[in-house]
Amino acid sequence: MAEIINMPRLSDTMEEGTVAAWLKKVGDKIEEGDILAEIETDKATMEFESFHEGTLLHIGVHEGETTKVDQLLAIIGEEGEDISGLLNGSQEEATQDATEDKSEEPASNNEDAASEEQDIPEGVTVVTMPRLSDTMEEGTVATWLKKVGDVVEEGDILAEIETDKATMEFESFQSGTLLYIGLEEGDSAKVDALLAIIGPEGTDVSGIAKNFKVAGSDTKTNDKPKEAPKKDVPKQEAKQDNKPATTAQVETSNTSTGRIFVSPLAKKMAEEKGITLSLVKGSGENGRIVKRDIENFTPTAAAQSSAPVAKFVASGQEDFDEKPNSQMRKAIAKNLAKSKFSAPHYYLNVEFDMDNAMAFRAQYNSIPDVKISFNDMIVKACALALRQHPQVNSQWFDDKMRLNNHVHIGVAVAVEDGLLVPVVKFANEQSLPQIGAAVKDFAGRARNKKLSLDEMEGSTFTISNLGMFGIESFTSIINQPNSAILSVGAIVQKPVVKNGQVVPGNTMKLTLACDHRTVDGATGAQFLQTLKGYIENPVTMLV
Repeated sequence: MAEIINMPRLSDTMEEGTVAAWLKKVGDKIEEGDILAEIETDKATMEFESFHEGTLLHIGVHEGETTKVDQLLAIIGEEGEDISGLLNGSQEEATQDATEDKSEEPASNNEDAASEEQDIPEGVTVVTMPRLSDTMEEGTVATWLKKVGDVVEEGDILAEIETDKATMEFESFQSGTLLYIGLEEGDSAKVDALLAIIGPEGTDVSGIAKNFKVAGSDTKTNDKPKEAPKKDVPKQEAKQDNKPATTAQVETSNTSTGRIFVSPLAKKMAEEKGITLSLVKGSGENGRIVKRDIENFTPTAAAQSSAPVAKFVASGQEDFDEKPNSQMRKAIAKNLAKSKFSAPHYYLNVEFDMDNAMAFRAQYNSIPDVKISFNDMIVKACALALRQHPQVNSQWFDDKMRLNNHVHIGVAVAVEDGLLVPVVKFANEQSLPQIGAAVKDFAGRARNKKLSLDEMEGSTFTISNLGMFGIESFTSIINQPNSAILSVGAIVQKPVVKNGQVVPGNTMKLTLACDHRTVDGATGAQFLQTLKGYIENPVTMLV
């Protein structure tokens, strides 16, 4: 008897999946445990294995297509078995679901969608802005690696897309000729907006581009397809003229073709190091500047003399530069505003004696090949204290409160576009050197936008440390859905009272921001008392 295989739920937040690749085709024999397909979820691309044996009779979702969880993916049964009844039943079910989903939409939208589907010629595929992270609402095209007229093979990198968390390569799931580009480099659009059109060479896709619409979105697309890539150059140069001069902007000058090809990571590294890209020789494909070129770049005397300086502004003259908000900056602004205005924050301030902690760190670091920081000690101390105070290690949801028995600590890392929070998972189970190595690795990759989504999700508590900048005390906004965040200041040497006498001492101020919906004042205070015990007597963290 035939078995219907539905789109599986491969992650707790997955609502729909995309078939990245089919490893079996219709007519193939399937054994239990065989890998049927690779499914792209909201977090990763995962292999999906069969729990049934038989012949693959039908594929319901082709490569590159997306469908919701529990919708028809494939049918497995006996060779030659009649599955028309199953197909008709699933189509009726899908039609019913679609009708329910769109019952509130105006009829014109349905007509547009229908006409759009009818107008797409055979072999032509509309490529839309992908959702590359679970929080992504719109994306920015950082770089196009293909131009109109280029032949695209399945698996080729079409473009580099800047999301709210990272700049990621977007590969094609189709083969053909790139007929149309819907967004210029630097332009942004919402998820599912028109990104490109791929199909047979010479196909007229002007009507598809003009009539393409995203349901429930006002995303604007160009009415005319780009028939020749040379039209992109003057537009791009005009855009650059309106932006402030930076070292990164030599990306569009100083070469015979009018631009310098550079990967987003190399571009970011060049900005951080103050390297002028026009002075770097690229070793990548077509002379593209990549990470190793920046790492191995040695500036000459002439290059050093051309280092960027402050912009000259005449005395008494008003002047400003405008910088478009990145996707990361927009996402941070949205999330922080939501947290600040929805969670009732309150703050608890404490000051710890750091004399023992300083002595402990110096002695610990005397061990060969071991190097820990005060921040590593704070992460470990918080992890141990949170195990004793699950209320502080909790998360608030609209319908429930989750008291976590595991400790995943987010460590805030400043990057050019804002703030990233990689997560040290099961921090209470890790040693100080392990925590130190993890935080150092995360910080380096965060600044280069090379963290995976999984490494930035799942925190139960967050630590923000500005002590290295000389900040003595500050308050932070809670990283929701967490219930608390700890702000760590600098260690300050000052007179303190010990045993009734004024003596030199070292202290550190910390501020705990709590969500009053989950953490009462007394609960937060008790957590800080436990934390104080670990910080002021760090040897107890080794027990």
